Amino acid sequence: MAALPLLLCLLPLAPASSPSQTAAPGPCPRRCRCQTQSLPLSVLCPGAGLLFVPPSLDRRAAELRLADNFIAAVRRRDLANMTGLLHLSLSRNTIRHVAAGAFADLRALRALHLDGNRLTSLGEGQLRGLVNLRHLILSNNQLAALAAGALDDCAETLEDLDLSYNNLEQLPWEALGRLGNVNTLGLDHNLLASVPAGAFSRLHKLARLDMTSNRLTTIPPDPLFSRLPLLARPRGSPASALVLAFGGNPLHCNCELVWLRRLAREDDLEACASPPALGGRYFWAVGEEEFVCEPPVVTHRSPPLAVPAGRPAALRCRAVGDPEPRVRWVSPQGRLVGNSSRARAFPNGTLELLVTEPGDGGIFTCIAANAAGEATAAVELTVGPPPPPQLANSTSCDPPRDGDPDALTPPSAASASASASAKAADTGPPTDRGVQVTEHGATAALVQWPDQRPIPGIRMYQIQYNSSADDILVYRMIPADSRSFLLSDLASGRTYDLCVLAVYEDGATGLTATRPVGCARFSTEPALRPCGAPHAPFLGGTMIIALGGVIVASVLVFIFVLLMRYKVHGGQPPGKAKAPAPVSSVCSQTNGALGPTPAPPAPEPAAPRAHTVVQLDCEPWRPSHEPTGP
Repeated sequence: MAALPLLLCLLPLAPASSPSQTAAPGPCPRRCRCQTQSLPLSVLCPGAGLLFVPPSLDRRAAELRLADNFIAAVRRRDLANMTGLLHLSLSRNTIRHVAAGAFADLRALRALHLDGNRLTSLGEGQLRGLVNLRHLILSNNQLAALAAGALDDCAETLEDLDLSYNNLEQLPWEALGRLGNVNTLGLDHNLLASVPAGAFSRLHKLARLDMTSNRLTTIPPDPLFSRLPLLARPRGSPASALVLAFGGNPLHCNCELVWLRRLAREDDLEACASPPALGGRYFWAVGEEEFVCEPPVVTHRSPPLAVPAGRPAALRCRAVGDPEPRVRWVSPQGRLVGNSSRARAFPNGTLELLVTEPGDGGIFTCIAANAAGEATAAVELTVGPPPPPQLANSTSCDPPRDGDPDALTPPSAASASASASAKAADTGPPTDRGVQVTEHGATAALVQWPDQRPIPGIRMYQIQYNSSADDILVYRMIPADSRSFLLSDLASGRTYDLCVLAVYEDGATGLTATRPVGCARFSTEPALRPCGAPHAPFLGGTMIIALGGVIVASVLVFIFVLLMRYKVHGGQPPGKAKAPAPVSSVCSQTNGALGPTPAPPAPEPAAPRAHTVVQLDCEPWRPSHEPTGP
């Protein structure tokens, strides 16, 4: 009995069991294997033929493997309340849709495998709540779009991001630049065509960057690349080394890749795709002196342009170079012109002024720049007064011109002097070395150039031309023994820039080269509209109206004639003889008297009375002017 109080005193000192330790484990889903005997709990369902996430999951599980099934979607309730889950594998399913907030309760999750599915995009809410995520595997999907805020919740903790084998043409580079703890970044086997400069400058812990098999023609220099030695293989590399893989891209080996060529690398399989002289050559076997660029050259610009105030104006500037130059415009006031409410600048070098004002007139400067230099060209714009209002029914026609309008005619003295003055004030393609357009019409022009005997081994001549209203450059290949060519596919009323080049074989290198013979500018004559007969639709309508008028007039005349004839014949239908005067029968009472007596006037109607039988002698009565018998 003395031991009983002691036992009662010791009972409160015994540790109470927590609910998590005493609660019985949940049921294991069918076809799955569950580890519930010891912590951490795990649910393993690989290759179980599941069509959806099992609803009877133990919410205390720390590991959930659902790979190699047929799950098509992840719903909001599928993973709800699984706050202790650390590893989730949904690899190699058929997932097309992930509901927004489907992982919102997985705040302890460290690794998420979604590779081998059919995801086409990843929005901002689909990865919400993954604040401790370190490994995100999204490879072998069909991703074409990645939202800028998709990785916001895990940007500070993410260490491994795999986006390989997708359809990504663009990436949120600014969002990727905030992944300060990322060690491995897989971007290989996508459709990336460019990488902005400085995209990886803030990824100080980056150890491996894979950009293999994209569409990259160049890789811009980055501070990260210049700080760390580059090694092609991870084996044997020091901990601070950066493994960069960029093979399988169509690299354009010019001066923009010299920085990469100068870095120390082990043997790799990168190759040049262009320019043609270096195409197919091993990247690391090309000398630094062969990575060259060509400064820009302005090949086409708009001629002096005059427009009335209030109308749009398009200024064009085309330039070539290696790399492709970027074209910018400077206004007559010295300001850089970009996209605004009144102007639009296009990547092809066209500047469009939507509504011109009198203050817009002056010299616009086109600046084409690339890594090798820049080139400028001036375009003059004249803004005149607004046009007067035109009548809607006003018509005009040009006087006829003798002969064929497409016939070639030599320029007159006036036009020649005007052309000379225009060329003197113009800074367009020079008319040097004897290239001349001697005759031109509305749709044809004759181009002549001198013999190029100083150039040995000429194979052919090449003519390049385009008009002020067309950006397409047209080429014509001419035999080497020709000194003239007739252009017969021109548009009337346009200004053309034309250049002649000699194509020859360079004796020093054995390659085909070109040398300019000269350039010229000319204008085709406008297509005149002669005053001729009216068009066929006009004639057809007039004939129909005239014919209808004739028919209506004929019908009216016929009706009028019928009415007149009816009146002439006294109201009788025409064609019948006039009837004789009516004859009435007159009866008289004989009562012994001889001879007929005049007919008395018709008696007034009287009331009926008794009938009296009287014998009457009747004979026809005729008017008094006709004689009667005895």
